[in-house]
Amino acid sequence: MAQIESLFVTRFYRALLSEHGKPIDNDELIASCYSIAEDDEAGQEWCEKEGYPGYTSYASLTDLPWRFPIFADIVEALDQHVAAFAEDLAFNLEDKKLVLEDIWINILPEGGLHTSHLHPHSVISGTTYVSLPDGAGALKLEDPRSARMMAAPARKPDAPREQQAFLYMKPEIGEVFLWESWLRHEVPMNMAEDERISVSFNYAWA
Repeated sequence: MAQIESLFVTRFYRALLSEHGKPIDNDELIASCYSIAEDDEAGQEWCEKEGYPGYTSYASLTDLPWRFPIFADIVEALDQHVAAFAEDLAFNLEDKKLVLEDIWINILPEGGLHTSHLHPHSVISGTTYVSLPDGAGALKLEDPRSARMMAAPARKPDAPREQQAFLYMKPEIGEVFLWESWLRHEVPMNMAEDERISVSFNYAWA
């Protein structure tokens, strides 16, 4: 009798940020994101030069937890979430650990999007969601085998979830998503009139 099983599973972690660490005041976090964006002239210039919609602090600020205590509280919580995910992934970290490599703000206006990409040189990447107006969209994940499927036919529309080529993970405010950094993903176009705010980050093995 034939036997079929799923192999090499891709894990994805989601939880409320508040499950670990100190409570985060979301209104204060929104105000902090806008305050940083307003003062970050280097970041504004980079976004304009690179044609990045809205604002990101990715290329300009590397010390958010030092600048605003609320980001230090976020990192304290993220450290615990990432440790839990690493345990689930059965990582053998030896005498090292996963440590925050960078953390940045994203403010995406109406019509803004972030095309498909991955995060090279990192181990775990993720996002926590600060402001999500209706129509802001979900995180789109791509089957990591896509580049190797070659002449394979498309999947049926009603294929089981674990066999679909793309999955859309719709977040809630206050949630944190984690995935391995090689997993290709994108942020679809923000169809809402209001801005979508998130805080993204990478963890390295050090």
